[in-house]
Amino acid sequence: MYRDNTVKINIGNVTIGGGSPIAIQSMTNTPTEDVEKTVSQILRLEEAGCDIIRSTANTEEAARAFDAIKERIHIPIVADIHFDYRLAIMAMEHGADKIRINPGNIGGEEKLKLVVAEAKKRNIPIRVGVNSGSLEKELVAKYGGVTAEGLVESALDKVAMIERQDYHNIVISIKSSDVMMCVEAHKLIAEQTRYPLHVGITEAGTAYRGNIKSAVGLGQILGSGIGDTIRVSLTADPVEEIISAKTILRTLGLKKNGIELVSCPTCGRTKLDLIGLADSVEKLIADYDHLDIKVAVMGCAVNGPGEAREADIGIAGGNGEGLLFRNGEIIRKLPEEQLLAALKDELDNWR
Repeated sequence: MYRDNTVKINIGNVTIGGGSPIAIQSMTNTPTEDVEKTVSQILRLEEAGCDIIRSTANTEEAARAFDAIKERIHIPIVADIHFDYRLAIMAMEHGADKIRINPGNIGGEEKLKLVVAEAKKRNIPIRVGVNSGSLEKELVAKYGGVTAEGLVESALDKVAMIERQDYHNIVISIKSSDVMMCVEAHKLIAEQTRYPLHVGITEAGTAYRGNIKSAVGLGQILGSGIGDTIRVSLTADPVEEIISAKTILRTLGLKKNGIELVSCPTCGRTKLDLIGLADSVEKLIADYDHLDIKVAVMGCAVNGPGEAREADIGIAGGNGEGLLFRNGEIIRKLPEEQLLAALKDELDNWR
């Protein structure tokens, strides 16, 4: 598989590439210079399962804040840089574990050399980011529009700019909001480089639409063996990105730990608020990510346990009462209002 053959890159205490576990990323949406707000959000993301966090270094105050932020978090932090090479250098001086730049808009090759020299001195990885929305006019003309081929050529051109400085601690990111273009671009670039790839569908949209686009795109890319670290980009609370990323990885069999939730659709046999119950269970299991089990929420007490016999544990609703079951076998009958508490008790005592 492609990801087994990419180069291993260390980002702080996290290794990506070379068959390492796929790392989950997100990005803070707080002003980075507001250390309290930024740290608070990162700690929430850590608790949700974030492996690497990115924060903007869009001002000198933001770049200087990386030191103070790093002292209070437990995952690597990446500085997101746009246009100003000085902020890239400053962020590295103040503790950034990795920087994200587009070498084509950092201010020219001489300024890029200064950034690379600082990264080389500190052995800090550089993520080369190319986006379909900023593809060079020359490549748009060459390929007759924004295309997967153009994205790949642009990315590899930018990588070559860094390689000319004899530096190879590189991660590549090529993103598009066009799902199928993004899929094709990743298939093309995976054939041409061994640098680890950061994968995501950019500007995917709201939690509802963005999750669908990301699942379709990341599912195809990751399922092809491509991708070493991912971000699900949503117009939502960043914690939602982590939950979505974990769900995608588990669905593909690329992340083993954590609870898998299955629930049946509603139908005319349903005699309880199944949607509300399933939502409550989804929130409940977020605190049990250390368990590697399958939990089922079923709406029919007659067929539910049998239909969900592959689940380790589950609940099924009836008319005012419900069932608690394990491996398809009923173990308790309970009033409907006690189902959630009974499930929690089972999770608390799971071995």
